[in-house]
Amino acid sequence: MTDVKTDVKTDVNSPFEPEFTTALCEIFEQLISFNQLLGVKIDELRHEIVRAHIPMRPELVGHYAHNRLHGGVISATLDSMGGLAVMAAIGARHLDEPPQQRLQRFAKLGTIDLRVDYLRPAIGAMFRCEAEVMRLGSRVANTRMAFTDEQGRLLATGAAAYIVS
Repeated sequence: MTDVKTDVKTDVNSPFEPEFTTALCEIFEQLISFNQLLGVKIDELRHEIVRAHIPMRPELVGHYAHNRLHGGVISATLDSMGGLAVMAAIGARHLDEPPQQRLQRFAKLGTIDLRVDYLRPAIGAMFRCEAEVMRLGSRVANTRMAFTDEQGRLLATGAAAYIVS
């Protein structure tokens, strides 16, 4: 694994060990190739909410005349952030296990359902996304997500269900 990722905020009372946080960030940002392609960078990792950002890049443009972010980038980011929120919630639920054992629990995680509502055009230099778990069951987790611009304007919302076992 890489060195401890120091730019990710964790709650002072976070239940997560640096080893778990570092490994989860590495899995999410580097080992999931599509997240790397999107350029998603985790800003905050807590057991109840996760936050990240995406810098705008030319290859993410969906409408060349308006330099607008592609809708697929928004939906993929919402989906991946919902998954990250579930990973954090699962990690917190199984604190009695060593970090590496908890990380193995994510092998079966998969999206069952995803709903995205596009509210405004995504134009800007940076975008933020946050996700929280509404319910973590033994087989299914439900999340809600928000996608905003640099000024905090809500551009899109999402809701998803994930298989966790």
